[in-house]
Amino acid sequence: MNITGLVAVSGKPGLFKLVGQNKSGFILEGLDAQKLKLVVNLSTSKLASLEDITIYCDDEDRRLKDIFEAMKVYSKTIPSSKEDAKVLRAFFADVVPDHDQERVYTSDIKKIVNWFSIIKELPLFDEEEPATETQAEETKVELVEESVKEESTEKKAKTTKKPAAKKTAAKKD
Repeated sequence: MNITGLVAVSGKPGLFKLVGQNKSGFILEGLDAQKLKLVVNLSTSKLASLEDITIYCDDEDRRLKDIFEAMKVYSKTIPSSKEDAKVLRAFFADVVPDHDQERVYTSDIKKIVNWFSIIKELPLFDEEEPATETQAEETKVELVEESVKEESTEKKAKTTKKPAAKKTAAKKD
């Protein structure tokens, strides 16, 4: 699942895809059928990248992407975001049994279910996540380290140590 570039905007329903940036803010495109484009100014609105959202759990927080993956393989039908709070809580307890029930509110569960219903119809739902920059950088660092090791091994094999000449200092009276 590739949720890179998907954002939620405070005060706006639905999800948006980050298209670009200009002087006044970010250019977003709606993921609904209308494909509405809008410019969001960061001084007046808050953007939340789905990639950065985590859910409180007992041991450690879980990424939203992992929650979506669990919902994807869930065997029963996923309830609507308009269902009763008890139904949504029971569903979320099945999908994420270790979530912190005190800190994860019903409104959060409604948002997650709503977002899932939006993105499950998109092609990026089945798309693999591209390699991140940190993964690419780690690969580059590993390759550089390997080449440096190979070069130093080759240099050691080619060079032989010569005995150092002794220096004597003459004293002047």
